[in-house]
Amino acid sequence: MDRRQEILSAATKSFTLFGYKATTMDQVAKIANVGKGTIYTFFNNKEELFNEIVIALIREMKGQADAVLDPHVSLMDNAQRAMMKMLQFREQHLLFAKLVEEEKALRTPAVKHMLLTIEEEIVSYVAGRLDKGVAKGEIRPCDSQMVAYLLLKSYLAFVVDWQHVHDEPLSEEKIWDLFKETIFRSLAIEK
Repeated sequence: MDRRQEILSAATKSFTLFGYKATTMDQVAKIANVGKGTIYTFFNNKEELFNEIVIALIREMKGQADAVLDPHVSLMDNAQRAMMKMLQFREQHLLFAKLVEEEKALRTPAVKHMLLTIEEEIVSYVAGRLDKGVAKGEIRPCDSQMVAYLLLKSYLAFVVDWQHVHDEPLSEEKIWDLFKETIFRSLAIEK
């Protein structure tokens, strides 16, 4: 792994554990086992480092979802493929959960801005996929932005929030079954 990637990995770990506000460049340097000056050869400041991590995460998730989608299979099959792929990102979603907690508690402007960016990117991506399903006659006409928002928030509730209240996280199959039998079943047009 190169130095830049080591710094990004260390910063992701620090942001996930401590949040944006409590993360310092000194912490990132220590976790990455590099000098603080080395970080500044790649990133001008903490906000730039943070933005890079979040944008890379969004890009990776979209790329992974696109890679498993197949235009020749049903809506349900593609929805399952995409959801199962996203569930592989559970660890990275802990960063998102930490940011949500921080924004609620501290109202950090940089965090609020990044959360809006994440939400807009994901909702836009999912809405676009829903619109394609409507155009193909697989999905009932709907307000794709609102349904995408519902999917995102529901997904986060079961992937992140559930384990805060219950003893263990839900399995991938359990989450998929819930989404399939509620949201996706109501969207799908039976053929």
